[in-house]
Amino acid sequence: MTLTVVGVRHHSPACARLVAATIADQRPAYVLIEGPVDMNDRLDELLLGHQLPIAVFTSYRSEDHHHASWSPLCEYSPEWVALSEGRRYGAEVRFIDLPAWHGAFADRTNRYADAEHRYEEITRRLCAEFSVDNVDTLWDHLVENDPGPDLPERLATYFDLVRGESSAGESDQAREAYMAGWIRAALAHAGGRPVVVVCGGFHRPSLLRLASSSASEDWPEVPRPEEGGQAASYLVPYSFKRLDSFDGYQSGMPSPEYYQRLWEHGPVQAAAGLLESVVARLRERRQPVSTADLIAARATAGGLASIRGHRHPSRTDLLDSLVSALVTDALDEPLPWTGRGRLAVGTHPAVVEMVAALSGDRVGRLHPETPLPPLVRDVEETLAAYRLDGPGPTTVDLTTELPRSHVLHRLRALAIPGFTRESGPRAGVEPDLTERWQVLHAEGRLVALIEASAYGPSLASAAAARLNERLAASTSVDELATLLFDAILCGIQDLSTDVLATLHARIGSATDLGALGRALRVFVGLWRHDRLLGAARSATLGAAITASVPRLLWLAEGVHGGPAPAEPPRLAAVAALRDAIVHTGPSLGFGAESALAVMHRVSMDATVPPDLRGAAFGFCWALGRVDDPVRALRGAAGPTTMGDWLAGLFAVAREQVLDAPDLLAVLDTVVAGLSPGDFLIGLPALRQAFTYFPPREREQIAQRVLSRHTGGDAPPVSLRLEVDPIELARAYELESHVDALLRSDGLIV
Repeated sequence: MTLTVVGVRHHSPACARLVAATIADQRPAYVLIEGPVDMNDRLDELLLGHQLPIAVFTSYRSEDHHHASWSPLCEYSPEWVALSEGRRYGAEVRFIDLPAWHGAFADRTNRYADAEHRYEEITRRLCAEFSVDNVDTLWDHLVENDPGPDLPERLATYFDLVRGESSAGESDQAREAYMAGWIRAALAHAGGRPVVVVCGGFHRPSLLRLASSSASEDWPEVPRPEEGGQAASYLVPYSFKRLDSFDGYQSGMPSPEYYQRLWEHGPVQAAAGLLESVVARLRERRQPVSTADLIAARATAGGLASIRGHRHPSRTDLLDSLVSALVTDALDEPLPWTGRGRLAVGTHPAVVEMVAALSGDRVGRLHPETPLPPLVRDVEETLAAYRLDGPGPTTVDLTTELPRSHVLHRLRALAIPGFTRESGPRAGVEPDLTERWQVLHAEGRLVALIEASAYGPSLASAAAARLNERLAASTSVDELATLLFDAILCGIQDLSTDVLATLHARIGSATDLGALGRALRVFVGLWRHDRLLGAARSATLGAAITASVPRLLWLAEGVHGGPAPAEPPRLAAVAALRDAIVHTGPSLGFGAESALAVMHRVSMDATVPPDLRGAAFGFCWALGRVDDPVRALRGAAGPTTMGDWLAGLFAVAREQVLDAPDLLAVLDTVVAGLSPGDFLIGLPALRQAFTYFPPREREQIAQRVLSRHTGGDAPPVSLRLEVDPIELARAYELESHVDALLRSDGLIV
């Protein structure tokens, strides 16, 4: 009997060709493939005639554990070629690896993830020996550029080196022991005919050793989930973007479009076609690329290939030549193909387009007869029942169509693309009777639904499971409050009760003023949206509000410090406290007196940061307990404090400010009286303060100020400036400085 173990790199065209040639040459009895053994009964489903890339998506759920993983396959994946070619030549084809839900895969979301960290030292030495940047360039140099007839020996040597003498971890040992059991059984059943095994090269040395022990005629059992655990696997469409290491994929090869063309057409046509694709992408984005640039890139690619000892331009030869021909300015970030991982922020736009062209935009498509999880059908039927299955804008009346709103929010909670809420109830704002959504037939909806099926078979159960997962991961009161609002919007009442109870227990130990303020904002919003959202005014919600108010007051009175930039979270907390007093205090039985007393003390305390003092003053003003806001403004008129004090005031008492023309007049006088230097110091904080007014109200304020200076006959004001106001202020300061110098020398009067 003959055993051939082909060690491969996942998604390598050269390895895929070697697998195809080995199967064609040996016509084996069995082709055994590193892949999920629980899919063996569904190999016909894999071979229905899908448009690749696709993946086997596997989910596992138990009471205390949730795991999801993918096993991607594209046309040049050695595993896919082994499956299709093995069937073509009449072999018995089997996957032989543990299921993806097994504990051996607990720390990975991708079955075919590379394991460079396990052999980092040897790959570093090999890269230094061959003068290349990383393992991808090394692989191209040793394997893809010129496979040749000695490829099996080269691969064996390479994988023996990277495996070395080190033993695998417990998870890999378990996988290798299990795969070796299938190999031994296949050898026993092969009747002297060859057996071909296709596996990751890291496993090859161990499988050869383990398979040499006495053969067993018993096929290994397929593992089953433990009692209480539920596992399911489905095929999903995949994309080249998700397959690309530049987008964060941890396995196989980068630049999948390049390797697809290498697989289909060979290195010469792959390089030529992708050079033209890069140029076309750049021209579509109005980047100047001439025919001469294209000729220069081709010539440079050929020259680099010759210098580097390549028969034809490789992937990095191609990319380096494009940079040389098309990028003339300095690069702020290293070229991405000199390393691995996602593109860095600040990568040159032309380089981004080069990487995108080599990545490609191919998206897989499942055969129409592919079995789908129950969630897909449930969502389709639900959308049809609620008239949400067609694209376009959708308005939902929350007084009569609450279940329809629940459907849309459950889809949003599961991150299903194509459902965008443009307006509707939000925490801390006036109750809204309608929601406006935009429904689209978005790319990737089927993929998202199949993957969301890991949470449950129906839309309601899946959304509840997803929100419960968020509950387990939430650590702060503001996260919990956001989750509470989402649970109410989704109509999941049991979960909202649990979240409220958890929140109520954590309020007393909250130490972050901004975070607790965000939570209170949600509580107040729920209280005000109570009737619309169908949630009972529970004692727990009222207790959460009642507990939050004194805790917030205590935290606010404990804040001290000198002048500092305004902090929007704590200003929003004071605004939430105001809303709680105004909108829930009468119903819950607490008054404003104690809160006003605390805020009055805060507003008068010089050791409190100016933004919080302004917010505390605005709180008192909003509740009608301020006699002279003009005097307070004059007291905060220093250039280093005024803008931040105003930010606090505007955040909490915007409406009162608009109704106080005397205050705006004094503010205009104070600002006009600032020296150019002081004005420049105070300008950033002043700009931030006025952002608390929406554009229309800012225009009203500007119109009033202009009218004061023109005697009431002011032209319309436009706030759309083409120049940055900060630059204008700096120019004004420079002019003032020049004027002062000229006056000191007697050159101007």
